[in-house]
Amino acid sequence: MSSPALLPVSSRRLAALSPSSPVSFYPHHRATLRLSEKFILLLILSAFITLCFGAIFFLPDSSKHRRFDLGLQDVLIPHVEQGRPAGRDGNAGPQGGGVMVHGGGEEHQHRHREEEEQLRKMIRADHERALEEAKEKLKKSKDQIRAEIQTEKNRVAQDMKKREGKQLPHVPIPKLVGINNGDPGDPDTRQKQEKIKEMMKHAWGNYRQYAWGHNELKPLSRKGHTTNIFGNSQLGATIVDALDTLYIMGLFDEFRDGKEWIEKNLDFSVNAEVSVFEVNIRFIGGLLAAYYLSGEEVFKQKAAQLAEKLLPSFNTPTGIPWAMVNLKSGVGRNWGWASAGSSILSEFGTLHLEFVHLSYLTGDPIYYKKVLHIRQLLQKMDRPNGLYPNYLNPRTGRWGQHHTSVGGLGDSFYEYLLKAWLVSDKTDTEARKMYDDAMQAIEKHLIRKSNTGLTFIGEWKNGHLERKMGHLTCFAGGMFALGADGSPDDKEGHYLQLGAEIAHTCHQSYDRTVLKLGPEAFKFDGGTEAVALRQNEKYYILRPEVIETYWYMWRFTHDPKYRQWGWEAAQAIDKYCRVIGGFSGVKDVYSSSPAYDDVQQSFFLAETLKYLYLLFSSDDLLPLDYWVFNTEAHPLPVLRSMNTTLSGNVAFQ
Repeated sequence: MSSPALLPVSSRRLAALSPSSPVSFYPHHRATLRLSEKFILLLILSAFITLCFGAIFFLPDSSKHRRFDLGLQDVLIPHVEQGRPAGRDGNAGPQGGGVMVHGGGEEHQHRHREEEEQLRKMIRADHERALEEAKEKLKKSKDQIRAEIQTEKNRVAQDMKKREGKQLPHVPIPKLVGINNGDPGDPDTRQKQEKIKEMMKHAWGNYRQYAWGHNELKPLSRKGHTTNIFGNSQLGATIVDALDTLYIMGLFDEFRDGKEWIEKNLDFSVNAEVSVFEVNIRFIGGLLAAYYLSGEEVFKQKAAQLAEKLLPSFNTPTGIPWAMVNLKSGVGRNWGWASAGSSILSEFGTLHLEFVHLSYLTGDPIYYKKVLHIRQLLQKMDRPNGLYPNYLNPRTGRWGQHHTSVGGLGDSFYEYLLKAWLVSDKTDTEARKMYDDAMQAIEKHLIRKSNTGLTFIGEWKNGHLERKMGHLTCFAGGMFALGADGSPDDKEGHYLQLGAEIAHTCHQSYDRTVLKLGPEAFKFDGGTEAVALRQNEKYYILRPEVIETYWYMWRFTHDPKYRQWGWEAAQAIDKYCRVIGGFSGVKDVYSSSPAYDDVQQSFFLAETLKYLYLLFSSDDLLPLDYWVFNTEAHPLPVLRSMNTTLSGNVAFQ
């Protein structure tokens, strides 16, 4: 896997990609053209005219497609307050406002047609107003236009400066339990724990030496590495992602180095187009975790600054955010390959944990409202076979192609339903019900047993089950175990057993390779079980999902096999992925002398090594009754009711 072709992806990624994969990410280079402002405005005028005609043809047709059945004010104008009564933790239930879908009666259809006609009128009025404004602009001289543009730039810059400099409110810190120590007790396990710490020092030290400030490290080339998910800017992704791991391991000198770089260099007012999902889970999650663990205010301030930069991504007709946003301009867009410009379930569905904590720490309910709005939209949509498709168009509110996966494109959406319940101290029952309903549909349609009895989770594509499971999907074993307590119909034992079966299957995918490291995806067709067949599915890029499941299963069962399996994986990583300049992914786990991909992913330090360290630590280090891990393994404290009363914050009243 050549490094330019490989997209570094975290534990819940967009897709299982490889150099020869049919889906790849292409950098978007925009030519810098020296055009006069008048010509730019003419282009804008042309775009408006095109939109006027396009709106007529692309508005939803209720006779062919099912839309969100919500009032216009509830969906298309989310900034208009509806005065909904909020339940406990502010979660509105079915009585909390909006129109519920109860069928397709005449009254319902009539209301739907009226809403669409109202929408058409709104769009026409907006376009006519914009055209008039454009005409007025064209009457002005070039110097006048330049002066107006500069005035607007100055105003925006001043507003941003004021927001970035504002003081955040003082709020009670949730009870923090088990943020250090974790001594496993017995010498053998302690020795393994120390080995994992040594691997972390090797990974961090080489990044520090060869790629400091870059997003990631190329350990063979010994230089910095970045990809388009970070906007090709040097944002120090590895530093932010690794901070809490360093702190948990007691590597405080390294932690202080990272803090100093963040204080002096981490700047989000750059002209960079970034993945909303990736910077949320890596940067906001990493900064929040570092703040809670260390109490250093700089991390909270930086998280709040970045969060404001992400808010423009929600400026869509439905409130479903764009996949990408420019941190400077606020302009958003979606991946070109994602089902006709759709947003992706695992991306817009993986914001809740971080945004709830942002509202808690800043006193601003807007973050909580944004993610709650997404949930309310999803609740009111039809779901084929009870499954959530991976694609949703943020303009029309329609599902894209009917592809459902618990791996790439879908995975962390389900994880965050469960963890929204956990982080609320199990008071967010709405999230728990959505999780339970989703698990019931997944069990019915996606989970199967192979001919030899291996339990696997396939993918649903246009009415057909593909008998393939990705490395990303292996996180689900841990999710089932984590969600077992609180399951409906006394199914706690059932889901714990299901987690154990998934852990066993994923271990088999490791054990059946030459390197004892798992492939990116593996099949269950005919006589082939838990083995990758295609060359572009045989790579291992330091992923954490299997080790993550081992850790959760260890915490809930204390079965020694999970520590044994984890140690096997750690030894294999140290033997085959370790190079002089750090750790690298390998291109073929079935080869005894594989080629390297020359990328040390930031999630290797954030997740893989953290989960290994926790696996060989005592349970009183970050106990799960007090901490919830985001999808990048950044621990966030449970917000118990005694800590979540904020004056003026409707999210926590």
